Amino acid sequence: MTSELTVARGRGSQPRPPRRSDNDDSGGRAALGWRDRLTHLDVRFSPYLFIAPFFLLFAIVGLFPLLYTAYVSLFDWELGGDEQPFVGLENYVTLMTDSQFWNAMVNTLSIFVLSSGPQVVVAVLLAALLNTALRARTAWRMGVLLPYVASLVALTIIFANLFGPQYGLVNNLLELVGLDRIDWQAERWWSHVAIATMVNWRWTGYNALIVLAAMQAIPRDVYEAAVVDGASAARRFFSITLPMLRPTIIFVVVTSTIGGLQIFTEPKMFAPAGSSSGGSTNQYQTVVLYMYQSGFQSFDLGYASAMAWVLFVVIIAIAGINFLLTRRIASSGED
Repeated sequence: MTSELTVARGRGSQPRPPRRSDNDDSGGRAALGWRDRLTHLDVRFSPYLFIAPFFLLFAIVGLFPLLYTAYVSLFDWELGGDEQPFVGLENYVTLMTDSQFWNAMVNTLSIFVLSSGPQVVVAVLLAALLNTALRARTAWRMGVLLPYVASLVALTIIFANLFGPQYGLVNNLLELVGLDRIDWQAERWWSHVAIATMVNWRWTGYNALIVLAAMQAIPRDVYEAAVVDGASAARRFFSITLPMLRPTIIFVVVTSTIGGLQIFTEPKMFAPAGSSSGGSTNQYQTVVLYMYQSGFQSFDLGYASAMAWVLFVVIIAIAGINFLLTRRIASSGED
């Protein structure tokens, strides 16, 4: 009994560990709260820091030149001139009455229609073909991209020779089938066809690979269910593939619209050596080519800047119309 009391007293005599109060945990909670705030700031602002270099670079090489061009368009700004008098909207008024500008605009729209429309259709069909079980599919997919990788100037010179009026291969083939030779560079309509062919040759494969990537992202089980229901290949293409490609087709249409209305190299290099760019009668002179001639040959930078802004508005308007039409057509296809 005495020994048990002694043990109990010994245990009782040992100092009890101090109880932790809320005040003693304030340091840990403060550290934890600081880390929480830092993590919150990181999640909230780090995406903006990652994309900031792009927007900073765009502001320097994109937005500033755009705004400065609008400023220059309000002046009679000639390169090398002592003074640049302010003329307000006079450059725009002169542009609206310039017959050569409207001729260039019609040429641009004509080449754009001949290139962008067939380009998108052929790109979708080519992507559908590349999405099948072909042998050496990787080689075929790389092959359609070769025209885009090759030098644009070299391709344009080659096609200019192919469409040569006297010695061109295209005219030789026309003669073989009993047709008359065509002066591709002198006749307005046929020059537009030749330039549109160059554009289609370069960009169709590029757009086809974009559409192909979207096709491969479509779930396979959707096609399997359609096969079980007895849908044919054509039915699956029009009822499944095309509706699910709507965002990609809209993207391709908008980008081809922007690129087609800014065409420059093809008509510039299509002109025969020693002749003026755009043809002897400006039969295939585009707006960008006319803008280049006004700014860097006539050195009228104010007039060229006004032309650039008018073209910018036209591109935005046509791209917006194409976007709305493509979205409506795709939506009706889904219904």
